[in-house]
Amino acid sequence: MNDDTTTYTVRGMTCQHCVASVTEEVSEVPGVREVAVDLASGAVTVRGSGPIDDAAIAAAVTEAGYELVTP
Repeated sequence: MNDDTTTYTVRGMTCQHCVASVTEEVSEVPGVREVAVDLASGAVTVRGSGPIDDAAIAAAVTEAGYELVTP
């Protein structure tokens, strides 16, 4: 099985609770297998089974209360 990996930048995270919220919401997107969040840079790396739905990731980040920065 081939995994696709995409890194996004999220604005507004300031603490580990923020990281947990983003991780939880993004993990619920269909096809997402792994989420890694770097608080210092705002980078959110998503590994999924197949292509990752950018719109679904953006919606999950918004649901968590943060903003996805368009690359």
